[in-house]
Amino acid sequence: MDVLVIGGTGIISTGITEQLADSDHDVTVYNRGETDITLPSGVEQVQGDREALDQFETDMEALDPTAVIDMRCFTPAEAQSAIRAFPDVERYLFCSTVAVYDHPVDSYPITETSERKAAGENYGEAKAECERIFDTAHEESGFPVVTLRPGHTYGEGGNRGGLCYSLGWEQTAFVDRLRRGLPIVVHDSGTSLWASCHRDDVASAFVAALEKGETGEHYQVATETSYAWDNYLRTAARAIDAPEPELVHVPTDFIAAALPDQSELLVRDLKYSLKYDSSKAKEALGFDPEVSWADGFRRTVAWLDERGQIDTAESSHDDAVIAAWEQALESGVSAVTE
Repeated sequence: MDVLVIGGTGIISTGITEQLADSDHDVTVYNRGETDITLPSGVEQVQGDREALDQFETDMEALDPTAVIDMRCFTPAEAQSAIRAFPDVERYLFCSTVAVYDHPVDSYPITETSERKAAGENYGEAKAECERIFDTAHEESGFPVVTLRPGHTYGEGGNRGGLCYSLGWEQTAFVDRLRRGLPIVVHDSGTSLWASCHRDDVASAFVAALEKGETGEHYQVATETSYAWDNYLRTAARAIDAPEPELVHVPTDFIAAALPDQSELLVRDLKYSLKYDSSKAKEALGFDPEVSWADGFRRTVAWLDERGQIDTAESSHDDAVIAAWEQALESGVSAVTE
């Protein structure tokens, strides 16, 4: 199969490209060529800007792929462009996200039928609207879309390995803090659930969907293994032989008020418990994550170490947030008790 990967160098798409290169598919990646990464042997690269819609559609007509894995469709306008760009494609895989779900969900575990967000400007809202556009195109004209919704995906690739914690997305200073036994901020009580899936496991679902995914369907490709945030960080510490972490619980509202520019993920997702049912993807795509959080975190940290991408503990806001919260707590208690 002649497969075009739009993107090809992000966390998930790096894994997809590597796995496709080991298969019988002919693989081309289409991106701006700005990421410093070596593509697997036999993979062709075509440079172009996914956001320049007219030129993108012209480029796609020239490439004329059999199947497309689109990792770079983020807006409704880009979804409409993809429909125009691929009138004859046999299969179009749309990388959506579990961020399309409207939180808090009505019940757990979260499934593909959980309520989606209304259209809007943020990441999850825009992806949800893209899904609706593709769903309509499939219903009205048979556009062969297969939608995959990855959960939080991390691993060897992308920006800072895709790691995150309470004070931000694609942050690695908490790794240095773990190693040095320094206190780390955890939102609220540290008991909300979080699920992270290694990029190799998520990538395998995309590759399988090229042949096994049913058009018009949505598949949740998120691990069913969730950790309370305290245990998530304790497991990470043990994985890299760090001391037992000192975890300081700070309310989400306080963190968001103190660090509004770093708190989008926290307010949008982290503060909620996330527990997924991925049985549909397991049955249809053979999705069965093999890389544990401990093993995946260890591998990712080793990859980041090799590239000098572990930020120093001092570059984080943990100490300032902890000091401010302790001061606010002391003042608040005094105001009530005096």
